[in-house]
Amino acid sequence: MFHRIRRRLTDRLSTLAALAILIAVLIARGAHAADMPTIAAASSVQYALTDIAAEFRRETGRGVRLAFGASGNLRRQIADGAPFELFLSADEGYADALVREKRTLDAGVVYAVGRLVLFVPNGSPIKLDATLADLGAALRDGRLRKLAIANPALAPYGRAAQQALERADLWQRAEVHLVQGENISQAAQFAASGAAQAGIIAYSLTREPGIAERGRFVLLPACDHAPLAQKMVLLKGASATARAFEAFVQSAKARAIFARYGFEPPGARSAANHGATPAG
Repeated sequence: MFHRIRRRLTDRLSTLAALAILIAVLIARGAHAADMPTIAAASSVQYALTDIAAEFRRETGRGVRLAFGASGNLRRQIADGAPFELFLSADEGYADALVREKRTLDAGVVYAVGRLVLFVPNGSPIKLDATLADLGAALRDGRLRKLAIANPALAPYGRAAQQALERADLWQRAEVHLVQGENISQAAQFAASGAAQAGIIAYSLTREPGIAERGRFVLLPACDHAPLAQKMVLLKGASATARAFEAFVQSAKARAIFARYGFEPPGARSAANHGATPAG
């Protein structure tokens, strides 16, 4: 009798222990899922940051949600209370605005420097030319009907494209031919699809096979526009995972991924300021 009672007690204790372990695992999983911050990021880093987030998960076991868009739109959403925890802008201005408004935990840090390219889809009559001379000729002779750029009012890459066109004295003539993407990723799609005969887009997006195989491009001189120093800031209420991801974005592994997508390291003002390199 005593042995049966002891066996029953042992079985019950084993069951309770198993349940306790299961409950602890479920609680841990729930906490882990709850600590999956949403990161707001410029469309120019769409492919690079996706790879960086995957590497971050492999190294730490933690995940993040990525929301891409035009930096101006994301900055406004944050000001309106969107639940983002980290913002990776395509320029310093939108990040600095949030710092001034005291919506951040820090002053932010430049994580990469972007570049612009002139992209022409396969079959386009526009010639690759870093001076944009043939683009100007195409505006005059009718070869250029549509030119894709991001909206300068919302996207730093669109603003830089406008500056490059102004430097070449082409903005006024080109303006009526523009097809503007809400963000630089959409502008790249317009150009790659052939909806425009050319586009001035982010170099980083041309490294994605779906874009690269559909056209050719040439780097534009960095001195033709204001530097595309891309800055990130931690937002108030950022979780431990968001803070860890911000640190990881500054790591050597992350910078190697950025470099693979054509970004220059923070502070870089390379020899490309003095010229351009054909590619694609």
